[in-house]
This record gives sequence, C-alpha cells and structure tokens, in this order.
Amino acid sequence: MKFVGFFSCIFQMVVKTFMDMDQDSEDEKQQYLPLALHLASEFFLRNPNKDVRLLVACCLADIFRIYAPEAPYTSHDKLKDIFLFITRQLKGLEDTKSPQFNRYFYLLENLAWVKSYNICFELEDCNEIFIQLFRTLFSVINNSHNQKVQMHMLDLMSSIIMEGDGVTQELLDSILINLIPAHKNLINKAFDLAKDLLKRTVQTIEPCIANFFNQVLVLGKSSVSDLSEHVFDLIQELFAIDPHLLLSVMPQLEFKLKSNDGEERLAVVRLLAKLFGSKDSDLATQNRPLWQCFLGRFNDIHVPVRLESVKFASHCLMNHPDLAKDLTEYLKVRSHDPEEAIRHDVIVTIITAGKRDLSLVNDQLLGFVRERTLDKRWRVRKEAMMGLAQLYKKYCLHAEAGKDAAEKVSWIKDKLLHIYYQNSIDDKLLVEKIFAQYLVPHNLETEERMKCLYYLYASLDPNAVKALNEMWKCQNMLRSHVRELLDLHKQPTVRSKFILYSTVFNYIENLPDPGKAQDFVKKFNQVLGDDEKLRSQLELLISPTCSCKQADVCVREIARKLANPKQPTNPFLEMVKFLLERIAPVHIDSEAISALVKLMNKSIEGTADDEEEGVSPDTAIRAGLELLKVLSFTHPTSFHSAETYESLLQCLRMEDDKVAEAAIQIFRNTGHKIETDLPQIRSTLIPILHQKAKRGTPHQAKQAVHCIHAIFSNKEVQLAQIFEPLSRSLNADVPEQLITPLVSLGHISMLAPDQFASPMKSVVANFIVKDLLMNDRSTGEKNGKLWSPDEEVSPEVLAKVQAIKLLVRWLLGMKNNQSKSANSTLRLLSAMLVSEGDLTEQKRISKSDMSRLRLAAGSAIMKLAQEPCYHEIITPEQFQLCALVINDECYQVRQIFAQKLHKALVKLLLPLEYMAIFALCAKDPVKERRAHARQCLLKNISIRREYIKQNPMANEKLLSLLPEYVVPYMIHLLAHDPDFTKPQDVDQLRDVKECLWFMLEVLMTKNENNSHAFMKKMAENIKLTRDAQSPDEPKANEKLYTVCDVALCVINSKSALCNADSPKDPVLNSIFKYSRTYLKIRPYIRTTGSETGSNISVNSELSSSAGNRSRYRSMHEIWTWLKKLQTLYFLFCVSWLYFVFNYDTREQSSDISETGVSENDENPVRIISVTPAKTEPVKNKVCLGILWTVSL
Repeated sequence: MKFVGFFSCIFQMVVKTFMDMDQDSEDEKQQYLPLALHLASEFFLRNPNKDVRLLVACCLADIFRIYAPEAPYTSHDKLKDIFLFITRQLKGLEDTKSPQFNRYFYLLENLAWVKSYNICFELEDCNEIFIQLFRTLFSVINNSHNQKVQMHMLDLMSSIIMEGDGVTQELLDSILINLIPAHKNLINKAFDLAKDLLKRTVQTIEPCIANFFNQVLVLGKSSVSDLSEHVFDLIQELFAIDPHLLLSVMPQLEFKLKSNDGEERLAVVRLLAKLFGSKDSDLATQNRPLWQCFLGRFNDIHVPVRLESVKFASHCLMNHPDLAKDLTEYLKVRSHDPEEAIRHDVIVTIITAGKRDLSLVNDQLLGFVRERTLDKRWRVRKEAMMGLAQLYKKYCLHAEAGKDAAEKVSWIKDKLLHIYYQNSIDDKLLVEKIFAQYLVPHNLETEERMKCLYYLYASLDPNAVKALNEMWKCQNMLRSHVRELLDLHKQPTVRSKFILYSTVFNYIENLPDPGKAQDFVKKFNQVLGDDEKLRSQLELLISPTCSCKQADVCVREIARKLANPKQPTNPFLEMVKFLLERIAPVHIDSEAISALVKLMNKSIEGTADDEEEGVSPDTAIRAGLELLKVLSFTHPTSFHSAETYESLLQCLRMEDDKVAEAAIQIFRNTGHKIETDLPQIRSTLIPILHQKAKRGTPHQAKQAVHCIHAIFSNKEVQLAQIFEPLSRSLNADVPEQLITPLVSLGHISMLAPDQFASPMKSVVANFIVKDLLMNDRSTGEKNGKLWSPDEEVSPEVLAKVQAIKLLVRWLLGMKNNQSKSANSTLRLLSAMLVSEGDLTEQKRISKSDMSRLRLAAGSAIMKLAQEPCYHEIITPEQFQLCALVINDECYQVRQIFAQKLHKALVKLLLPLEYMAIFALCAKDPVKERRAHARQCLLKNISIRREYIKQNPMANEKLLSLLPEYVVPYMIHLLAHDPDFTKPQDVDQLRDVKECLWFMLEVLMTKNENNSHAFMKKMAENIKLTRDAQSPDEPKANEKLYTVCDVALCVINSKSALCNADSPKDPVLNSIFKYSRTYLKIRPYIRTTGSETGSNISVNSELSSSAGNRSRYRSMHEIWTWLKKLQTLYFLFCVSWLYFVFNYDTREQSSDISETGVSENDENPVRIISVTPAKTEPVKNKVCLGILWTVSL
C-alpha cells in the first residue's frame, strides 16, 4: 500500500509536469519523449488501479496536446489502444460527486479543446473508436452535469462528424438511438445532447441520414440498421429538431404514402399527421406536393387510414388555421363516410377545434356537424347534437367570445329543437336533456333561468317554437300517465297485471329501448306497489304545486332508494332516471311564472334589456305572451296569483292584437278560480271580454267567448248579453263589420246549443243564407289570379267564409238532424262546390274569391263528417264533391285542404273513407304536393295500426280502423272520378292506375297478417256487387269493375304474396250492393269511446261474420266453378294487361311536355299536355278485350 501511494504521488508529479508543458518547448518535448512512449505501454493501459488509469489518461491527453499535430506514437495499433483506453476512462464522468471528477472533467476538456480524436481519422478502423466514444458519452451524460460538461462533449463529437469523411451507419445509430421514445424517456439528457449535436452538424450529417432512410424506406433494406423499425419515430424527432435534416427524406415519404400496404400507409399517415400538425411546423407550405398527397389519404380505401387522417384534422385546425380551407373539402367527404366511426370522429374534430376557439372552424365545417344531427346512427347523432349544444352554451349563454361569435352559432338552438320532430325516442330524450342542461340550464337561479328562457323563446324560429311547445306537451302527457298509474294503485280492487297492461304502451313509447321498456314497466309497477314512500315521493313530483327545488329533491331521493351499491351499472335505475327527467318540473313553477311576468312587464315599460339580447321590445312582448300561453296549458296552477293576472289585464289593453289574443287564452286556461278567489280581477275582466267578443279581431272574439264559457258560473247570462245585440245588429251591407259578430255567434251557438239553437235558426235562415250567401253585393277584381293574400280578400268574401263556418258550428253544437237543417246545409255546400264557389252564378265574384269559398265549402263538409250524426246523412255524391277539392285548380286550396284532411285523420276524427281522398293526389302536377300527400298517408296508416295494437277494444272496430279497408272506398271514389268517363281510354286507365298505386304502394309496404291477399280479395268481392250509388246504370258498374281490374292488376304485379289464401272474406261497405241485399255498415271511430268487448285478434277480424257469409252462400256456389276455371286465365290476362300498360307508359313518356303556367307566380301549377302515343289500334283493342274479360 505504501508503494501504491508512493507511485501515485510520482504520477501526480508527472501529470503536473505534462499539464504545465506547452507546445513551444521543443527541448522539454524531446526530453520527455521516452516517458511519453513508456506511458503507452501495456503496464499502464491495463493497470488494475482506476486512479492510475485516470492519471495515465490525463497524461496521454496532455501528450497529444503537446505533440500536436503529430502524435509521438507511430503504430496504428498503439493509437487505437490508447484512444480506446482514454474512452473507457471517460466513463468516470458519470459520477459528479466522485473526488476524481475534476480530473475526469479535465480529461474531457483537454480532448475536446485539442480535438485529439481527429488523429484517429488516419486509422483504418477508426469507426470502432468513434462508436465507443459516442456510446460512452451518451451513456454517462445525466442531469447532474453542468453546461460545460455538455458543451465539451458536444465539441468533441461534432468535430469528429464535421471533420471526418462521413458518418457510418453504426456511428449514426449511436446518435439516433437516443431519439427513440424509449431511450428518450429513460435518459433525457442524452436526448438533449443528441439533439444539440444534430443541430450543430446538420449540413454534414444530413446526407448520411438521407442515405439511411433511403435504404429503409425506398429499398426496403431493414437489415442496414437495428433502428429500421423505428424510422417513423426517428423522422418525427428529427423534424422537430431541424426540418433541414429531412430535406431529402420527405419525397421518400410521399412515395410511401402510395404504398400498396395499408398498414404501411397508416404508419406514414400517423407520422405526417404529427409533422403537419405540430404547432411551429410550416411543412405544409414548404412542401405542397407532400401536403396534397397527404390530403389524398382522407379518401384512402383503408378505413384506419381515413380514421387517422380525420383525427389529425383537429390538431391541424387548432395549430394551423390557415390550412382550414384545404381540410374543409376533405372533411365534407368524410362526414358522409360509410363508416360510423369516421363520421363520428369528423364531428369530434370540428367540435374540439370549435371549443378551443370558434374562429378556427368556418361556417361550412359547422354545417357538416349540423348535417350529422340527422345521421342514421345514434352514436353519430348524439355526438353532433351534444357538440353543438356545448358550443351554444359557451358562446351564446356565457358569451365567451363576444357578440360576433354568438351570432355565428345562434342557429344552433333552432336546429337542436328541430330534431324533436324525429321519430326516434332517443332523439327526443336527448333534445330534452340538452334543453335542460345547455339551452336553459335548470341549475341557474330562477330569475336568470327565466331570463334565459324568455329571450330564447323570443329568438326561436316558428318550427323550433312548435317543437319546444310539443316537448312541454309530451312531458305533461307523461306526467298525466304517471298520475293515472298512481291513481290505479290507490284502488285495491285493481290487479297489478291490469294496471301494467293498461299503461305499458304509454310508457314504452316514452322510454328508450322499447325491447327492455316492457320489463322496466313491470318492475316499476311492482316497486310502486310495494313502496308507499316511493309513491308519495312520485305524487309530490307530479303535483301541480311542486316547485323546482322540491322536484330536484324528489328526483334525488327516488334515485337513492332505487340505487344498489352492489350493482354499479343498474339498467333499471337508468330507465327510472329517464322517466324522472321527463316528468320533473325543473324549469317551471309559481316562482318562475312570476319571474316571467316581471320580465314581460319590463319589456312593456321599456326598461328591459331587449335590444342587448338581440330582440325588439314588441317581439319580446309577443313571444313572452305566447310562452305564457303555452305554459298555461301545462302548468295552469302556477299562474294563480293577483300579480300575474294584473299583468295579463295590462296586456289585454295593448293595441297589439296577438298579445291581447294570447292574454285571453291564458285567462281561459288558468282562470277557473278567478270568480271565487279574485273578485277584483273578475269584475275588471268581464267588460273587456264582452268588448273583445263584439268588436275585437275574429281570433280575440273566439277566445273571449270560450273564456267566458270556461271560467264563469253565470256563463248563460254573459253569453246572452253578447248574443242578443250582435244578432240584432247584423247588416250585410257593411260586410267588414260582420266578421267578428259572425265568429262570436258561431262559437256561442256551438258552446251553448240548448240556449241558442232556436234563435240561431232564424238568424241562419233569414240572414246567413238568404241575405249573405245568396247575394253578391260587390264585384271582384278580374285579375285572373286563383289566389290572393289574406289582406287582399274582399270583406264580403271573408264574411261569407265566416258565415259558412257559423253554419258548421251551429250544427256541431246541436249534434242532431231533427230539423233537417244539416241536409239543407249540405245541399248548400254542395251547390257551392258544383258552382266552383260562385253560388249565385252571376259571375261577379273573382277567381281568387271563388277559390276561398270552394275551400270553405269543402272544409265545412269535412268538418261535419267528424260528427257521426252528420256523417250518416252525407251522400256519396256530396262526399265525392268534397274529395275533388284536393284536385282543385288552385294550389293553395289543394294545400290547405290536404292539411286539414290530414290533421283530422291523424286524430282519428274522420271516418276511414276520407283517407281514400289522398289517392287523388297522384294527379297533382306539383311534385312537392304528391310527396306531402304520401307522407300524410304513411303517418295515418302507422297511427291506425299502432292504435289497434295499443287498444284491445279497437279490435271490435277494425272495419273503421284497419287501413286496408280504405281500398273499397278508394275504388268507388275513382270509379266516380269525373275525369274517368271512358273505361276504354288508355290514358284515363293509366291515371286510375297511378291513383291506385299511390295508395296501394303505402299499404303494401308490409304484408302484415297476409294483407296483400286480403286487399286482393276485397277487389275480387267488389266485382260480385253492383254500385249502390247507381245500381241500375250499366256504365257506372262498368267503370267500377274496370277500376277493380286495374287494382287487381297492380296488386298482382307488385306482390308475389297476394295469391295466398285470404284468412276470411272481408266485409264490404254499403256503397256496394249485392244482388239480393245491401250491407249497411257506416265506419266511424271516436277516440274517447268506453265500449268494451272481447280481445280478438286482428286476423280474425279481416272477414265478415258467419251470418253475413250465409247470406251470399248460394251466390258464392254459383261463382265457385267459374272462378276455378278462370284462375289460370285470369293470371295470364293480368300479366299481359300490366305489360300493355307499362309499354304504353314508356312509349308515351317521351311525349309529355310542359306548356305553361296557369296559376299565380308564387306557386305555379304546371299544365301538362300529353301527346297521344302512336299505338296501334289492334293493341288498344286487345287491351280493352282483356279488361272486359277480367271484369267478368
């Protein structure tokens, strides 16, 4: 040990000597040359003592400094051993706390300053030394090193790279390996060192890097380096260090983007997405060809590639807004991608960027999200709707980016509410959730919440307002269903199964996942029956007096009771939450109504912030009254306060007619306790209502009369005080003063028929018919228009229209025809239709006024048909006249009549035969009208079928409910179409076929209960009858049979299932007469019946009773043998007939041309002229012969 210590002291003296020596002392250099050579001996280079090796290394480093540029060692092998020895000693730099660290630092500093390793360039295997050096330095660098250590390492390595002839692949790997994510995260300082080294040597090392990537990417030589599998990670890191390192590599990536391997393209797309999307990258502008090639991957055939491209777009939009224009077109295409995940990610991309900064997304990108709210997939629709809702809340409610941003997304509220029109219950539930959380957040304070609702309602478009009203209506209806269920639970005699059966359908249609909803209702019903506290909580929740705060507490309490800690995911609890969210009054209570009224008062006084909220004061007042009117239907109890009614009285005195009308309707809906609880309000309200009923607008008069009838106990006295002066003051010479009195008189006679039916009869006979309808006092403008706006219609015609409505209201009030007044009225209305609106036929009335009167007459007949006692006396001829209104020459008449027809049918107010009228819409020249009529048919048919499924008692009324029973009515109506005059005319037959198919196409969408064969059987049975309307008229029966033949042709050609056996013979209506007797059946359905009956199946009702079949048994036997003989021949004839029809249609379709416009410019009706086809007479004769043969 003493020797080692002595040896160490001597070595330190040697080190000190070489350290102090400089290059200019030639004598000393010569003197110490032997020592220098001796220090390179194996004894020192392999000495076991690390301190000795360190001192030797320091001496050797000084020797290279002193003797530079020529080393005293001439042997290449010796030089290699020396530099490998020195490199090994550099590992001591790792421990900065070592006592010898300063000597290690001195060694590094000396080597870097002198660039000693450059001597190795003369060695053949110098690369081994450099690789060892680089690996050593990268392995020892750590966070404890100061900046000087890193700089000396950098100087040492950069000199080797920059002054050498090139960088070998192994040496390059020793640098690049530190950029791989695994190494980067392990040794962060090594990554920084490699990054700085590459930055310093970019010009020198770039060709080497390019060669490496060329070998791997283009030539596919993955064996050239162990880093071949990390090329894309390396490219990303190199690009982040300095894009110039990859100048020659980028074209190679463009080549890889076009690879045939989908996975390879995916990897390149992922890489380029990071390069293009990084914040400071200008690659897209610097390398446009690569950018365009990358954008092409948005349309890649490989789904993951398209998905990755879409995900990239979000970062690109946020970091490079200038590239939004390039991305927009590609995102548009991908928003319609067949893959659900891609459409979903397009939405996420746009919404994410929009939430970061709305200016990053243009209107076109937001439009893509808007389109996806109607996507066929629920996941995509949900993402789009929730994303738009979040944008609206951030930029409109919270106004985080100012008015311009709020204006940019102001359309979102309307669009989201429009989705409530969709049929899916999931969509409806999400809209309700969005409304409660984003449009009008329920957790706001009452004043703030109502302010939000007030101005939202004022800024919505009409369709959105209707959707919002419908939403409240559905929630209120569901509350009533829950109330009914709770009431049934209070009846101990009612069994749980019956409760479930009677309410299950009401709940299923209001909950998601109908398949599970039935089980949910069973369990929910059981839980309610077992838990009285739960019932009481639910009763409080749906109570009219429940406040928003109480509702919140009830919902939490019910959810807590039903929660199961052992079951994290509880589907039943989720269903209950859906139900509670729909029925809980989280927005409206008495306090909320009071706040709304105060807001409206401020608008009236001019102290509100209407202009700042983007609406005018008049708009705010009118919308506020409309909002209160809607809420008066759903929350009437919340209005009962003197303060609220005082504000409404103030609205009644305003000049705005709409405002006063809404205020009256609110009184009508909510004022049931005014007479007893608020006498001051009553005394003020009565004279105002009288004034409105006498001299207000027609709408105000109607609401005033209904309001008096609804809320006052002495309504007979009040109505008489209005009726008597009005009936005495009627004067046909002043028609502009007639409209309001006629409206009031009509509604009074309808609401109180026992009191005013007789006095009204004299008014009708002496004034309405004789003085008003049968006289034309003024001459209309002969401008040739078929329709005029409401403000241009003459007062006399408006008075006549109201007179017709008065007749109908008077009859609807009486609900009987004992005085035969209904027959006289129907004849009058029919005469008006026959005369095309000019009842007096003096030709003094204009065409537009005639259109108004035709519409009024047709609508009046349809209104009377909704009452059973009047439907029975409507003759087939009168029904046919009414039906032809849907083919009126005036577009507006057709449009309004069709809307009224649909509205009555969809509520099941009209008999089934009136649905046959829609078949005539096939002749409408306007495509939009035909499309609307088809939608109406679909809606009506689906509602009737759903009604049959949900109401067991409806099985007794299938003749008036089952949609298939419309076929006989349709056939009879088409047979009496005035346009169908010649059964032999091919053009007329083609029109008949189109009308039949217009209806049958919708009916034959599904073959429920073998309905195709059932309809075919009906058409066949009709041919066994005569037309009851004209039983002895051969031509009428001929037309009836011809229409039947065409119907059979259509059914046979469109369905292969129609030839199956019908379950039983269908029942025909009284419009068809069998050879011996009439079948007297008048189908009619009322939705509020209480009749009971057995629960029989739909299939069993598709036929007549056994008794009815026995009536015609003898006739049936006569026909049996003929039908058997005709079966094969019949099928052949029908097929040939269909071929002839289609052949004529194709042949003549090219001859159809438009010749002009015959109606007003706003809604023109095209007049189509059809050039007869050049068909051979023989073919027409064959066609007619087949028709007659089939009709036998």
